[in-house]
Amino acid sequence: MPQTPFPQKISIPSYLVTRDTFRKGPSWGRKLGPLLLYIFCFLALSPVESSSKEVLIKRSQYLMGTLVFVTGVALQEEIAKKAVAAGLAEIRRIEQLMSTWIPTSELSMVNAAAGKNPMPVGPENMEVLKASLQIAKLTDGGFNIAVGPAVAAWNVSQEGRIPLKQELDALRSFISVANIDLDEQAGTVYLKRTGMQIDVGGIGKGYTADLVVEVMQKAGATAGVVALSGDIKTFGRLPDQERFVFGIQHPRKEQGAILGRIKLENEAVSTAGDYQRFIMKDGIRYHHILNPETLQPARGCQSVTIIAKDGVMADGLDTGIFVMGPEKGIALIESLPDVEGVIVNAQGEALISSGLKSRLRLAP
Repeated sequence: MPQTPFPQKISIPSYLVTRDTFRKGPSWGRKLGPLLLYIFCFLALSPVESSSKEVLIKRSQYLMGTLVFVTGVALQEEIAKKAVAAGLAEIRRIEQLMSTWIPTSELSMVNAAAGKNPMPVGPENMEVLKASLQIAKLTDGGFNIAVGPAVAAWNVSQEGRIPLKQELDALRSFISVANIDLDEQAGTVYLKRTGMQIDVGGIGKGYTADLVVEVMQKAGATAGVVALSGDIKTFGRLPDQERFVFGIQHPRKEQGAILGRIKLENEAVSTAGDYQRFIMKDGIRYHHILNPETLQPARGCQSVTIIAKDGVMADGLDTGIFVMGPEKGIALIESLPDVEGVIVNAQGEALISSGLKSRLRLAP
């Protein structure tokens, strides 16, 4: 494909990609709804060359239950293509290991053996499970990879129903992460109660994005973006040396209306929100982000956006902080290194972490 000259200043419409615009089937993860827009100025489907002679390649495939985008920048077109192809292959590899929609995946096998015996897992699943339990502690149990049975009982992604209290009470014994036993030395995972189910969809895409960036850099990419639904990781800069620009969806306005914009470099961003997977009954919004303690939808926030150095941290923290609520959540953000955030509380007010106030451009 011939390269296209890239002038110093041109006007090209930005590309908007939303978390669920392309969803056509069951998601690889639980966190389906939050809508995080990302805006690439000057991105095109054909190779793009700048005055620095760097080439940008963007490709997409339907993986992990959504349309994923991988963008690579390199000094040569073939290197950029190779890096993007390596990134997509890595996503496909991790999906086979972690997706609970694939019966032969390691985590599906762990779930099938719940209450029976430990099951071996590879280093990737061990690492993401360790991170899951660490973030569960950080968020006072707000993030919970075992809450899936309760999410299924609510079923808000389909016809939607409000489960009876006795239904939810019957699930409580399956929800505790204390019943997840990780044996690093043996390389095994054991779910102590029959009927337990774990799902790393609320953290696995961010973890995958971290791995994809590593393989792309090894393949020669100097910059790029990995966008797995709404979990996004950036590295380097665009060919014109601009940072990647992202917009945060406004939780109470139409799709595409943004709360604010931010430029990112070597950072990840992820959003959890109550505005995509929900039902309304008697004027009450019932959404998919459940408080593991009450097994009811968490009520303190409309959305939480986390920006962090690592995708695994951004992906896990947004849901956990959503459950914690705005006051505890913003306090946690301020206490963590390399983590910033925007929390929209139940009243629609935006709480912005101190390190983000000078970077975030709020929409009028």
